[in-house]
Amino acid sequence: EGLRPQPERLAQVVVTATKRATTVQSTAASVTAITAAEIARRSRGTPRIVNRLLRRVRDFAQVEGDGRITNDVASYALQKLEVDARGLDALDRRLLTALIDKFGGGPVGVENLAIAVNEETDTLTDVVEPFLIQAGFLARTPRGRSALPQAYEHLGLRSKLPKQAELL
Repeated sequence: EGLRPQPERLAQVVVTATKRATTVQSTAASVTAITAAEIARRSRGTPRIVNRLLRRVRDFAQVEGDGRITNDVASYALQKLEVDARGLDALDRRLLTALIDKFGGGPVGVENLAIAVNEETDTLTDVVEPFLIQAGFLARTPRGRSALPQAYEHLGLRSKLPKQAELL
């Protein structure tokens, strides 16, 4: 089962948190099981992130809708938050794009990547990289960070690596 909660468990976190917030705030917020599963799927398998996304989606539902967290509201909110279907956010995509476009897919040192995306090295190593590695987008090697074939595919880019190098 691993250390990360399963998507079904995270979807239950969304439903429970919505009910709890509705009771505390006396609002009409509600969420369908399908919408809860979608928010959970984009949460990187992390309860903290699922709760953050839910709060933001709920804000959109209350400000731009009738308080109900429908599939349309959730999709709109997640699009505005720049969280894609795989859970990558703008910083994740910026890092992968810089790695591919500026450094030929790697390997490159984290300090150079941090400069290229204008972020702190610690932010990349502690926040961004773990998810990208687990999701199969990034490899951390002794020579530096390298984009994996799945990163190219997800970003809609063509790998310039020979087929042999793509096996790494």
